[in-house]
Amino acid sequence: MNDDTPLIPGRPAPARRSLLRAGLAGAVALGGAAAALAAGPAAAAPATGGAPRTSRTRPATAAQALRELEAGNRRWRTFRERHPDETPAVRESLTSGQHPFALVLGCVDSRVPPELVFDQGLGDLLTVRTAGEVLDEAVLGSVAYGVLELGIPLVVVLGHQSCGAVRAAVEADLSGERLPAHIQYLADRISPVIDRTRQGDARVDATIDAQVRAVRAHLAAEPDLAAKIGTGALTIVGSRYELTTGHVHRLA
Repeated sequence: MNDDTPLIPGRPAPARRSLLRAGLAGAVALGGAAAALAAGPAAAAPATGGAPRTSRTRPATAAQALRELEAGNRRWRTFRERHPDETPAVRESLTSGQHPFALVLGCVDSRVPPELVFDQGLGDLLTVRTAGEVLDEAVLGSVAYGVLELGIPLVVVLGHQSCGAVRAAVEADLSGERLPAHIQYLADRISPVIDRTRQGDARVDATIDAQVRAVRAHLAAEPDLAAKIGTGALTIVGSRYELTTGHVHRLA
């Protein structure tokens, strides 16, 4: 069920047609944005506070992005964080545009903030977070924006150990009771992947992994994203964060 497969290879990312440019232009500044995007926040000279990226070159492919995330998670779990890209110079550079190198779709759980568990800074990651990584139109639109408009080459679906949303869905499935308000919406979307071959905590744990795999498969089947995958411009991976060790590993 769990494995220690690292987050590995991917493919390069190209430019994207201007699908949402008119409606979301404010998210990517105009004017001097071209130069800012070309240089990227990591190219800014460090000032005070934080630490510069060890390599001044931002990841441009999924494989490079995965290596960067692996390295950042290694720093996190060994308590050697660098807190990169937090300097005044980086903040200033980000006023004219953004060029994140990866998108992380994770859970809202307060113990799993992507920028911390991957030891990344401002402008490095585009993050989308919902309880149990549940998808809806807003989430799909946000992922599509990152891939199609910002040219992000890597999407990571990040589940985690002891997910409360998954546990709630599993327990509601067993009891038959309705959950409060909009929480039932979450349970309804997790319910189809509940692993009913297992019992107790093992059922919750297996369902956490199954949910990650299902969300990854859903994203990969979206026509625009599938087209990017087909050309080698996009990689989507499923992964899991272990609260007990701080380790992020890829799910097969």
